[in-house]
Amino acid sequence: MTVQQRRTEGAQPFRLVVVSGGTSDPSSTRMLADRIADRVRTLAEDRGEQVATDVIDLRELATEITTAIVSQLMGPKMTRAIELLGRADAVVASAPVYKAAPSGLFSSFFHVLDNDLLIAKPVVLAATAGTARHALVVDDQMRSLFAYLRTMTVPTSVFAATEDWNSKELGERITRAAIELVLLMESGFAEQVRSESWKHYQHEYGSAGGTELDIDLSSDLMRLATGGSAKPNRKA
Repeated sequence: MTVQQRRTEGAQPFRLVVVSGGTSDPSSTRMLADRIADRVRTLAEDRGEQVATDVIDLRELATEITTAIVSQLMGPKMTRAIELLGRADAVVASAPVYKAAPSGLFSSFFHVLDNDLLIAKPVVLAATAGTARHALVVDDQMRSLFAYLRTMTVPTSVFAATEDWNSKELGERITRAAIELVLLMESGFAEQVRSESWKHYQHEYGSAGGTELDIDLSSDLMRLATGGSAKPNRKA
């Protein structure tokens, strides 16, 4: 659906999901994510679009994230988070930086997600830290993680150290990232990938959105993988 078609046909609002890895309350990581989301909504409204926002606050999911790592079992909060991300048109992912890396809570959450969940979804990457020495963490570490998940990260990343909060430059970076995200949402790229190019991706077993049904479950390899035994070789 083109931008003009969305506007003339009264399409539903874009669905933006904010993922915040902040652990304190209030959290600078959440504050940065909210500023980006607010700017996305404002810019979209200026272009005749509406954006509905949901927030995934990872500190509320900490126990379930740990359970998912060790057992692959998803609790109710994790299940809701996955559903929100699956329906999202775009994502703002904001992490605190500890010891020159995004927090373990933030990374662990994305480590347990299905590899196909975020394919082609537009994402703004953001991070906060106490010092500007961590500024490259977003592009050096976070961007590679989201590249592995095959998302469409916008060109502009957003980083805020303690001294940046009142700076004009931070506001400019937020605006650049927000307009890039709005343009990617309007393009409908993610929807086109899923409707026209899904079969061209290499999906892992159990991570293919239903396409795994094409796998031959009666083969010796699959019987062994599921705890059965291979058929004995038949002599001619």
